[in-house]
Amino acid sequence: MRPDMPLTAQDALVAIMVAVSASDENIRTSELVTIERMVNHLPVFADYDADRISVVARTVLDLFEEYEGLDALFGLVREALPEKLFETAYVLACDVAAADGLLKEPELRLLEEIRYELNIDRLAGAAIERAARARHMTL
Repeated sequence: MRPDMPLTAQDALVAIMVAVSASDENIRTSELVTIERMVNHLPVFADYDADRISVVARTVLDLFEEYEGLDALFGLVREALPEKLFETAYVLACDVAAADGLLKEPELRLLEEIRYELNIDRLAGAAIERAARARHMTL
């Protein structure tokens, strides 16, 4: 992403989802499908250019290569995302984390960091996490 092109609120939501998917250094197909499905169907992305997903993903992955890159990512997200969408970001993050049915330690740590950075209430966070688990349950 070019420095003269700041993240939009939708880009910030995509960045959070990509960060969760990449946190365990293994981006799974189920996680990518979940991201694509949410971008294609949720009202918050109604006017979003889905072609930007790859640009945002590259930005996130580049930041993960840098020292303090996660802090930089959260700075970009907080700058672009209105506070009223903080819980939305956490819902999307939890859905991506739960998409493959495996919650590994790096994903759990990143979810904890997202809760902290976006000031998600502990009880609200627990409810969001439980709902994500329920949505992605298999037989």
